[in-house]
Formats: sequence, structure tokens, C-alpha cells
Amino acid sequence: MKFEKIHNKGQAQIFKNQYLEYLTKTHPLVIWGLYVPIIGFMLYYSSTRLLIGGGGMVLLFAGGMIAWSLFEYFIHRYVFHFMAQSERATRIVYVIHGNHHEYPRDKERLFMPPVPSLLIASTLFSISYTVCWLLGVPGNAFAFFPGFLLGYLSYGTMHYAIHAWNPPFKWMKPLWRNHHLHHYKNDHLGFGVSSTLWDHVFGTMFDLKKEKEDQEKVQELMFSRKKPARKLQEH
Repeated sequence: MKFEKIHNKGQAQIFKNQYLEYLTKTHPLVIWGLYVPIIGFMLYYSSTRLLIGGGGMVLLFAGGMIAWSLFEYFIHRYVFHFMAQSERATRIVYVIHGNHHEYPRDKERLFMPPVPSLLIASTLFSISYTVCWLLGVPGNAFAFFPGFLLGYLSYGTMHYAIHAWNPPFKWMKPLWRNHHLHHYKNDHLGFGVSSTLWDHVFGTMFDLKKEKEDQEKVQELMFSRKKPARKLQEH
């Protein structure tokens, strides 16, 4: 998705209807407030009603988080950056993700808004439950899916942080740079947001040793007011 101009101010207009437009925006705390109770209930239900042991809970929960990271990579690469051929498909891709590349400073669209988020989460839980049912352990979905949801919350929070602040620790700098380069250098690389693991596995990681950092372009992607970043030395 290449745009003639990347806008540093304002927001994309997704819908002409003001009420639909309002539903395309959200704040991270709204999404955390929505999903943390669901995560807590599912874990409680898994432990007290389904009697899944502590070790099993940990493995299923961790499996859910790993599954999210892989899902995150593939949906970003193949859905968010789908090479649309028709006008309708192009419009759908723009609504889902293209508007973020055109208006990267729009902090109200860094998380999926509540209504579509809940619809997608419900669908994915149904798929998870069906898979577990086919394997003969339907209850495992209630311990697996909370990990998946926490993975999503971590992804959204990391995405928000990358567009708001400088990396708090030196070891996080490659993650920040990978996403920044995805925006201003090449959107066919750097699909991992919460982790660069799958970019390394599937060969879409930027070669950070060869890529020169453009601080001016980085600042254009970040919405918080701050002093120029102090350059972090990489090893």
C-alpha cells in the first residue's frame, strides 16, 4: 500500500455516517477492559468447572499466545496487505489496515474497535472450540483461548507503544525499527509487531545492520510529543 502522501495529522474518513465512523475508533484501555474479564472468566471456568490441572493450564495458555503470534504474522502479511485487484477489495483492505499506513499517527485506530473485535474473537473461539472438540478435548479451548486473547492484547499494546514512544530498553530497538521500516521503507517486509520471530522464520525480517535509520521519517510515524530520540547503539 503506497500513498502519494503520508498524513501526519488528522484521520481517514472510513464512513460518511458519523455513528458508523465513531465505531471505527477506540482506546487501548477500552479493549483491555473488554477482554480481561473474559480471560479471567475462561481461566476460572477451566480450573473450577473443567478441572484442568495447573500444568495443563500453563501449557494451553502458552500455546494460545504462540498461536496468536503466528496468527498475527499471517493476517498482517496476507490479509492486511492483500494485493487487491478490484475496487471493492481495495476499499476493504483500506478500511481494515490501509488507513493506518496513510495516517500512522491516528492513535484511535491502533486497536481493532470493540464491535468487529468481538465478532472476530467469537468466530475464532468457535473455531478453537470445534478443533478441540474434534480432538476429543473441547474444554481445552477455555484454557487455550485466554492465551490467544492475551497475545492479541500484547500485540495491540506493543503497536500502540511503537507509534507513541521510543523503545524503553535497548533490546527492544530491533522490534521498533522493524515496524518503522515496514511503514516507510518496504511494506512487503517486517510483518511482526509483537515479535520478530516469524519474520526471521519466514525471511521477511529487515536486515537492520544494513538499513540506515531515518529519524525524520520515524518521528512522522509517532504521535507523542517528545524530544528527538537519543540514538541507541546496536551490537
